[in-house]
Amino acid sequence: MNEESRTNIGTPVPDASDPEELREQVERTRDELGRTVEALAAKADVKAQAKERTAAAKDQASEKAALMADQIRAKAEQATQLVKDKTPDPVLEKTSQAAAQVRETAARAGQYAADKAPDPLVQNAGRAASFARANRGPLLAGGALFTAFLLVRRSRGRR
Repeated sequence: MNEESRTNIGTPVPDASDPEELREQVERTRDELGRTVEALAAKADVKAQAKERTAAAKDQASEKAALMADQIRAKAEQATQLVKDKTPDPVLEKTSQAAAQVRETAARAGQYAADKAPDPLVQNAGRAASFARANRGPLLAGGALFTAFLLVRRSRGRR
């Protein structure tokens, strides 16, 4: 390798007659070399790259899950509204009355069961009820979708 090709690699070779210029050139070269070594070390750090990719994939999956949940909620709301729109008023009234009777009967049965049931069973039932209350939206959406499915299936059976 000749002298000219070496000088064309990076920064130009300073005039050797000026020691201050030479010191500055050495310092710049050291800085460039340090940055190059840091960049190479970052490329060689496979564990850190894997963590970054994992974090990015996790973020992307979370975003997709949130998007899908929003879409499912929107579809459930549309299905619920469609069922309400298609159901005649007398049926809605009877359904409301039946629901009130069911609630009243369930409350009485629950009180009777709570009075007669052993404590561990009551505790487990309390946890299940808390779970149902905490997840009311998804449970209602699932019920609405199931009802819509049954109505669609029933209407296709009549044809």
